[in-house]
Amino acid sequence: MRQNNSSLVLGITGGIGSGKSTVSGILAEMGAAVIDADMISRQVVMPGEKALEELTEAFGRNILDESGQLDRKGLARIVFDNSEKLLELNAIVHKYVAQRIKDNVKEQLSKKTKIIVIDAPIPIKTGFLDLCQKVWTVAADKELRIKRIMERNGMTYEEAVSRINSQLKEQEYIKIAHTVIYNNHDYSHLREEVKSQLNGLLR
Repeated sequence: MRQNNSSLVLGITGGIGSGKSTVSGILAEMGAAVIDADMISRQVVMPGEKALEELTEAFGRNILDESGQLDRKGLARIVFDNSEKLLELNAIVHKYVAQRIKDNVKEQLSKKTKIIVIDAPIPIKTGFLDLCQKVWTVAADKELRIKRIMERNGMTYEEAVSRINSQLKEQEYIKIAHTVIYNNHDYSHLREEVKSQLNGLLR
């Protein structure tokens, strides 16, 4: 998709506990329109959505609860330790998420929005990398990430480590980045770094 010269499409990614969502929040305060891939991934599997119909066809009606909503824990049990089923799940959901993100970007471009942010925990090629002019990876020391996850999600140390290990390695996130934002300090330090990096892009 070609971007309007007056618009910047900026991708924000990074692992759990890195502060990716905090960076997106700072950018929103600075006037950016933030497209949240996590939120979209929840929207596309709501009852009546095509993604949920396709998931039901692929995994059976037992992935639905009594009200017809997706039983996330039930689906997680099916794909846990089954790489083929996990790939199938991701392929279905990502397809619909990518299309929704593209539609949202197109809408913001038509409004001539100056800064469009795509916040995505999984830096997929279609619906993220193909749309972004620049990608920022948010990174932080592993022990600090574990501490944040434990405090925010009420997890044990082992659960936090397991969640980190289930995602891409930090070097894989860094490899696709034009800029790495290191979030090892306090909020005010992070805010100044984001402001500085954004000003550099808008010059």
